[in-house]
Amino acid sequence: MFSDNQDDFWNAVMSKDRGFDGQFVFAVSSTGIYCRPSCPSRRPKRENVSFFALPAAAESAGFRACLRCHPEDVRTTDPQIEMVQQVCRLIETSDGESITLAALSEQVGVSSFHLQRTFKSIMGMSPSEYAETRRVNKFKQSVQAGEKITGAIYDAGFGSSSRLYELAPSQLGMTPATYGKGGRGAVIHFAIGDSPLGRLLVAATDKGVCSVRLGDSDEQLTTELQREFFAAEIRLDESRLQPALNAVVDHLNDKTPRIDLPLDIRATAFQRQVWEQLQKIPAGKTYSYSEVAKGIGQEKAVRAVARACASNPVALVIPCHRVIREDKSLGGYRWGLDRKKKLLEREARAK
Repeated sequence: MFSDNQDDFWNAVMSKDRGFDGQFVFAVSSTGIYCRPSCPSRRPKRENVSFFALPAAAESAGFRACLRCHPEDVRTTDPQIEMVQQVCRLIETSDGESITLAALSEQVGVSSFHLQRTFKSIMGMSPSEYAETRRVNKFKQSVQAGEKITGAIYDAGFGSSSRLYELAPSQLGMTPATYGKGGRGAVIHFAIGDSPLGRLLVAATDKGVCSVRLGDSDEQLTTELQREFFAAEIRLDESRLQPALNAVVDHLNDKTPRIDLPLDIRATAFQRQVWEQLQKIPAGKTYSYSEVAKGIGQEKAVRAVARACASNPVALVIPCHRVIREDKSLGGYRWGLDRKKKLLEREARAK
């Protein structure tokens, strides 16, 4: 089974250990690319790295395969991971047609219960959720290649347009029609200012805040926002976003106990469940990843919880910094471990 010891994974990445090729891939949030451990590329910052058992899991999370090391071509040595990889291939080659859990389990020779449990523990989602994610990604690719909306919907395997429209708020962040227009009509306003943790970006749609980011430079923050919302029209609007920016800064300066802002964020059902649980953690306290998993009734989904924390789009508003490892070490943080340490120290003093 896929190990939870991410320190070993990171050491393998830093040493470019070929012995770990096939055991996991690592993905870099700042580039959107995933690699095998032995990839010759320059090593990224630890806080920008996530680990996945399979290339398929990294791709479902929105990462692209590295063109230097071709991590998707490496075979795994773990029989459980190999089984999940086989199921992924069956789903990928089903030509968009619905394939049942019973049919999948029969083809790989295990029970439906065992397949569902093993697949979810490794991929962080069920086979049906993986199939749905694949269809949405295929729709995106077709539209970006210039195909018309209706054709892209059916070519991706959706039996009707209504199903994709149901998924649109969480999977696309906009309606399929708007997505197909390259984001025309989807406008995101943003502002950047100083904070006790460095430069702070807050972005919002007309419905609510969609991104809160911490960084070292305005250029970095703006580039990351544009990469995440590539199909939308991005506008700098300091006057519109100043109240939201002030709300975050006031919280960091201990003027307010929490950040109350309307949100408009994309999330899978599992991510939303995790993020809602994080918002229940009071300032001054920390939970382990396993405690969060137990809190949502999925105690074996520890790795999936860690990935949900790493993909949190609204720093501080959803306090993913309050989640640490079982051994009390900090774990990861999308915006840097030094910032996570300062946040926890500040909240402990104010408790």
